[in-house]
Amino acid sequence: MTPQPHPRRAMPGLAAATALAAALPLAAQSPDPEAMIARIEAAQPDRPGDELAAMTMDELMEHFHVPGMSVAVIHDFDIHWARGYGTADVETGAAVDTETMFQAASMSKPVAAMGSLRAVQDGLFGLDDDVNDILTSWRLDGGAFTAADPVTPRTLLSHISGLGDAFGFPGYDPDAPLPSVVQILEGHELSNVGPIFMERRPWEAFEYSGGGVTLQQQALEDARGRPFADVLRTDVLQPLGMTRSSFEQPISPANDRNAARAHDDEGRSRGPKWHVYPEMAAAGLWTTASDLARFLVEVQRSVRGESNRVLDRAHAREMITPVGVGDFAVGFSVSKRGQGWYFDHGGSNWGFRGTMAAHTVKGYGMAILTNADQGGALAGEVGRRIQDAYAWDSLTEPVPRGYAPPVQREAVAVDRGVLARYVGTYRLNAELDVVVTLGDDGLLVTPTGQPTLPLFAESETEFFLRAANAQITFVLTANGEVEGLILHQGGRDNRAEKIG
Repeated sequence: MTPQPHPRRAMPGLAAATALAAALPLAAQSPDPEAMIARIEAAQPDRPGDELAAMTMDELMEHFHVPGMSVAVIHDFDIHWARGYGTADVETGAAVDTETMFQAASMSKPVAAMGSLRAVQDGLFGLDDDVNDILTSWRLDGGAFTAADPVTPRTLLSHISGLGDAFGFPGYDPDAPLPSVVQILEGHELSNVGPIFMERRPWEAFEYSGGGVTLQQQALEDARGRPFADVLRTDVLQPLGMTRSSFEQPISPANDRNAARAHDDEGRSRGPKWHVYPEMAAAGLWTTASDLARFLVEVQRSVRGESNRVLDRAHAREMITPVGVGDFAVGFSVSKRGQGWYFDHGGSNWGFRGTMAAHTVKGYGMAILTNADQGGALAGEVGRRIQDAYAWDSLTEPVPRGYAPPVQREAVAVDRGVLARYVGTYRLNAELDVVVTLGDDGLLVTPTGQPTLPLFAESETEFFLRAANAQITFVLTANGEVEGLILHQGGRDNRAEKIG
């Protein structure tokens, strides 16, 4: 028997607003693209006293040590302009143009979600079907957590499946042997992350889960009987005209000829040109800002009933209608800013950062891609300028759920005797320990099955990572003994007890 859909609470007023959108007139005269570009690239005189506002675009990129960036702006349900900035690869000096491909990182997730929704529309499975009824190559053991409600495509793609992840996917060196998706799900020795695991019942709470999206990747591949990258190429990318986009991992030599290199937080080459992500649905899309903008416009127009190149109106609405727990729909985060409702997502891969956002009814949006670890902060400022210039109904910087642009943090010196107190093993959950060691240059942190990363001190108890947007606070007892740590990541605080 096919499980019945779980009751869901739609966002108040969102359905009505979407239905009315078709009646909204477009602007009588579109602003001049070159004038808007010049305004966004210049210093911002309307924000006195703001250090970033006083900088030009070139100065911002230098300030944040970001070699290259690609930007596309949507106005009146169309791409108003797109432009490349800076350098795609500091080793070759190649310039960024509008055809330069970047890693979309977690912005892969909503694009992949459209592929699953297309399979739903085609009748291969239902959004509320048990994922184990779709999978043929693997099986999720939900145990007692799934006794009442199964894990389904809807819960996986809106991050309420009950699966728990503490860290994102670090990717693989191009020369490293790659695990299959099933091996990743199982936590095989080839995988650099632990196995996926149930942490709570489905529908109980929101927890951002790249592992859950990877499980849905395998389900879609099993249902179609074809490789995931091929399915997304034929079902989503080609119909939308996303000709400079691919889920192929690693990137093909032909596409790599105009692909950006990964850079660190100082804008230096990270060694290998990029990392490889077999977790394609969660982090594996290579794309351009213009192609992401085409994707956003298609969602906007499909929701209005004006386009159905991939999805009809009913299935497109699933992408912008929150499921009732958390603020995610199927693929996108949905949020209110000022008087407007937006759907958005951000991305953070090894050496790549980006963001995209679009209004649910008013026909504007943006996509920003960068090739360095401080690119999120740059994208935040550029996004603010785009909103100001086009008078969006929200004048706040876009910060998508699941990704927060990193705050600029300054490291301070801490006595090695203080650092030595923190050495030990900390247990986050039954599947994941965090081991803290002391190296020549300071503390190092190693999550179970993941690479060792340096920690940088902000104070004697507060530390941050530069390789990921995460912070750690060590917790002390009243007499100064170390009893645990708190991992701050993705808007959540996860406490770990010191066990050794």
